[in-house]
Amino acid sequence: MSQPNYLTAEGLKELENRLKFLKETRRPEVADRLRQALDEGGDLTENAEYEDAKNEQAFIEGEIIRLDNILTSAQVIEIPKGKKDAVSIGTFVTVIELGTTTKEVYHLVGSAEANPADGKISIESPLGKALLGTKVGEKVRINAPGGEITFTIKAIS
Repeated sequence: MSQPNYLTAEGLKELENRLKFLKETRRPEVADRLRQALDEGGDLTENAEYEDAKNEQAFIEGEIIRLDNILTSAQVIEIPKGKKDAVSIGTFVTVIELGTTTKEVYHLVGSAEANPADGKISIESPLGKALLGTKVGEKVRINAPGGEITFTIKAIS
């Protein structure tokens, strides 16, 4: 049996919407492109539009399979209401890197939902693993490509 894919309710909805879009919109669009390329006739090995549409179709089908697999084993994270004592999956954690004064806020999520550019970090990432179970005031150290980085936990919500 596969490992569960932890998702927030919001992340589950986003993946379901993406899957629906791929199945109901993108798949038919690419099928139409393939039909049009075939209708044009000629040597398909020299038809760039046909090759492009085939490649896009393969990508879309692969993405549909990937999303289906994630959603099949999805486990929605129940985030408890009220004050959070320790960092856990689904929580937001505010940290300050040692030597700076800039606060950074991270949302700990499952790997299927992770998007570091949006502040969503996986519980399986080095920082996510280090933060799990910590409390306000504690420090965590992680090894990064540029060397060791230390963070102080400032808030959990």
